[in-house]
Amino acid sequence: MKMDMFWKKQKIFCIGRNKTGTTSLAKALKLLGYRVGKQAKAERLLDDWARRDFRRVVQYCRGADAFQDVPFSLDYTYQVLDHAYPGSKFILSIRDDPSQWYDSLIRSQTRLVCKGRIPSADDLKQLPYCDTGWLWRQHQMVYGVDEHTLYDPEIYKQHYQDHNRRILEYFRHRPEDLLVLNLSVPDAMRKLCEFLGHRVPDLAMPHENRSV
Repeated sequence: MKMDMFWKKQKIFCIGRNKTGTTSLAKALKLLGYRVGKQAKAERLLDDWARRDFRRVVQYCRGADAFQDVPFSLDYTYQVLDHAYPGSKFILSIRDDPSQWYDSLIRSQTRLVCKGRIPSADDLKQLPYCDTGWLWRQHQMVYGVDEHTLYDPEIYKQHYQDHNRRILEYFRHRPEDLLVLNLSVPDAMRKLCEFLGHRVPDLAMPHENRSV
């Protein structure tokens, strides 16, 4: 079947929260021929997102086809990009439940800090990830936590659920523009390809960061 070349021009925005298989999704999109934006560069736009100034985010998206993680996994970004890039496709990656997502987040950041325990606020403030203290600012800006509520399971799980709910509400009359995808299901690659109008390759969905 000859493929409509429009798919190569579409922007693909992966808007599921970090730790929902976004790294695996990025690899799958690369296998399908999409240019995926560099995460390390996009993460430096966190402060722009916090100010709700999306000018540099929109500009950044001109340089690739597909994008994931911060700031694309945050509220407000997908609404702006939906208008800035009409005809784009959006993928909401999810875990089986909020607890599975939260546990993955904790494991990932515990490994990142490398102290054999859940990180403290001081750990995150000193961590030279992206910029020193970037991860701490992310927790403050995104989850609204302080030193006492960092990693509070109820706050984080509720935020995860609210994020997904808002996306579903936003796209509720546009099912052709949003794919809700659990990357752990056996036919995840088929669902992704069919959503993008792409020939289904003889490949399984990649699974990166399997331990977290």
